Amino acid sequence: MSNEKNKKPAYPLVGSRNRVRWGILLAVAVIFAILRYPNLIITQYHYELGDVAERDVKAPKDFLVEDTAATESKRRQAAEGVLTVYDYDGELSTALSRNLEQAVGDLKKAVQAAHAKGQPSPVSPSDGAPRTPAVESASFQDQIWEGRNHFEEKIGIQVNQGAYQALEKEKFSPETTAVISRILAKILENGVVTNKEILLKETDKGIILRDVSTKEERVVHNLKQFYGLDQAKAMVRIIGQPFLTNLDDPLRNLVVDFAQRLLQPNITLNRSATQEREKKAAADIEPVMTKIKAGEMLLREGERVTEVQLLKLKTLLHQTQKAQNTTSSLGAALLVLSLLITTDILHLNRQNRMGTSPSKNLLLMASLWVTFFFVAEICAPVTELFTQNSPFPIPVSSLLFGLPLASGAMIVCLFLGLAVALPFALVLALCVAVIFQNNLAIFTYFLINGSMAAYWIRNCRERKVFITAGAKIGVLNVVLATAIEFYSGEFSGPQLLSDWAFCFLGGMAAGIVTAGIVPLVEIAFDYTTDITLLELANLDRPILRRLMIEAPGTYHHSVIVGSLVEAAASTIGANPLLAKVCGYYHDIGKIRKPLYFIENQTAGKNKHDKLAPSMSSLILIAHIKDGVEIARENKLGQVIMDTIRQHHGTSLIKYFYEKAKQRKGEDKVNIDDFRYPGPKPQTREAGLVMLADVVEAASRTLDNPTPSRIQGLVQNLINQIFSDGQLDACELTLKDLHNIAKSFNKILYGIHHHRIEYIEKRTSATEDGKGKTKNGSSDRQPAKANPDLSEEDTKNGGGHLKRLGLSSR
Repeated sequence: MSNEKNKKPAYPLVGSRNRVRWGILLAVAVIFAILRYPNLIITQYHYELGDVAERDVKAPKDFLVEDTAATESKRRQAAEGVLTVYDYDGELSTALSRNLEQAVGDLKKAVQAAHAKGQPSPVSPSDGAPRTPAVESASFQDQIWEGRNHFEEKIGIQVNQGAYQALEKEKFSPETTAVISRILAKILENGVVTNKEILLKETDKGIILRDVSTKEERVVHNLKQFYGLDQAKAMVRIIGQPFLTNLDDPLRNLVVDFAQRLLQPNITLNRSATQEREKKAAADIEPVMTKIKAGEMLLREGERVTEVQLLKLKTLLHQTQKAQNTTSSLGAALLVLSLLITTDILHLNRQNRMGTSPSKNLLLMASLWVTFFFVAEICAPVTELFTQNSPFPIPVSSLLFGLPLASGAMIVCLFLGLAVALPFALVLALCVAVIFQNNLAIFTYFLINGSMAAYWIRNCRERKVFITAGAKIGVLNVVLATAIEFYSGEFSGPQLLSDWAFCFLGGMAAGIVTAGIVPLVEIAFDYTTDITLLELANLDRPILRRLMIEAPGTYHHSVIVGSLVEAAASTIGANPLLAKVCGYYHDIGKIRKPLYFIENQTAGKNKHDKLAPSMSSLILIAHIKDGVEIARENKLGQVIMDTIRQHHGTSLIKYFYEKAKQRKGEDKVNIDDFRYPGPKPQTREAGLVMLADVVEAASRTLDNPTPSRIQGLVQNLINQIFSDGQLDACELTLKDLHNIAKSFNKILYGIHHHRIEYIEKRTSATEDGKGKTKNGSSDRQPAKANPDLSEEDTKNGGGHLKRLGLSSR
């Protein structure tokens, strides 16, 4: 055999064909994830507060309802428990003292500067007259009072004329400012708050005192220790008593007045920080949830809708409408993709199960998967809606058991075979179980009924098989549903009866749906089923009648080839019906030029005698192309067109090739010009047609077609085709070839049978003196003994499969 076709790529998972398959599988996984995100149909209840319920509403699943009142109460308590934040400015007394000292110091410097300017010049510079004390005093006073505004601005308070004069009188003594600073520091160290009444409201829980400069916080519970602003002013004389004893009354009053007016609160309420902490504490409180169990009555028919019931209904709707997050959808897509790829590698891509068009076949499976995913996704909420709105109590399980999902495996089995339908049913059952909340019982149910549905439809050649298979599926569904109900332990008599009814109807529906979809799939994907093949096998079809009239020899040859391949296909496990139909139509291209083929020539006239060998080979090769065109015009199907292309493979037209070599010489003849274009047979049925075509044509050349001669001829011809590598791509084994040869021998024995010599009595028998005569009929020849293989046959068979077609002894 040639090894060119059997070579596998070094990286089998990244070839172009594999990329197409992976792309299809990826598309299926993505579509499945999209169907699950979000739910397509949602049961909605349009009720308002006070409406009367039209029907009972039960919870379809467990869900949580937020108790808003309890949640708000907890959040309010959390907010109330937050301690109020007060800012404490420990640097305020220092700042006030510093400002006072700077202001007094600036005035003192001004006075000293004025005295310094007045001492060196007792004479006025303008007129040279001596300066008088009155003039000098007025100028000095003006400069001091001019600094009053700066003094007031520096310490932050207004100073009346009397207080300013008292300070001036004391010559802005630092001792006076020091007494004021000590009194301020003593009072502010204790803490002064703006509004003590508001502060005392926090006595029960305390406050948070936050140092403005260091950001340190501490909790204070003794709030009475702090002074209010008025209380602090009153405490000036009491706290300042030790510092005021050495001062006269005017100066004492001055110190007290300045201290009271300079006092400021150093503890202030921070409302923004407090509100932020209250909001955070409330947000940290989780909602108070109440669990509603599946089946719990949410609303009873005839009741008025209360606020609590309305909350439950809205929560159910919200949670149902809530889309799954992206991570969950991505995970679902990856899981389904892994399942599909594993199934493809382990089951679909083994032993050429997907045929010669794996991408098209996988596209069919993907289309069916997506279709039934969509049906299941639609049915999941619809069954709940129907159950809730139905006047009769129909269990949800009954409706699910009635889904005709088994028709998917039946369709795949009809077009791709049982070996492909079984993994298809497995994937479909797994994904449907995911749709129905990972239900193991649903997975088991649809896996078994899908697998058995494919098994019962595998040999469908009549329309009634759909109904028969549907009835069988219905009975199987009843058994499976009963087992599931017993397993769950939750069943009753009425529920079982309901399950049985829907199960049987679901089986019948699967058969009817399959019968309706199959013709659409045939048209869309250009497939050919056994039912279509039976229609094509009718010899009264116009194209075959035309072949019988215009090319009778070819028609007779095709009929015999059909009989040969049908019998051989049965012995090797191929499709006998497909093989027979392909045999009928494999030579329809000869209709275009029937007289150029030996079986249609009469009176010994051969049109090739006047043609060059190259032209003759072109005419013979053209019947392949013509046959494909005629098949396409008559819509015979892709499988028959493929067989027409392949039934000669790339074999050599030996007669005209040898004739061309005799005329031109071997060096001037291109052997490829005398080969059929191919391709080689890709299926076992096409290989059978090739073998039968050659064997039937050659058997007509036998002068004395004895069984041994026929057997030797069949053996040699199959050996030649086998050795030429024409069967490399069609998966026919040596055992198959042995069985094919035996089948061919049996059919050809019957066609080329011998008749015994009949002895007829005639009234004129006495005339010849013998009383008997020989029958002159051409088909009544005397029987001869069947010799064993001749010496010539044995010699020609050397080096080949010598026992090919021989019965074992």
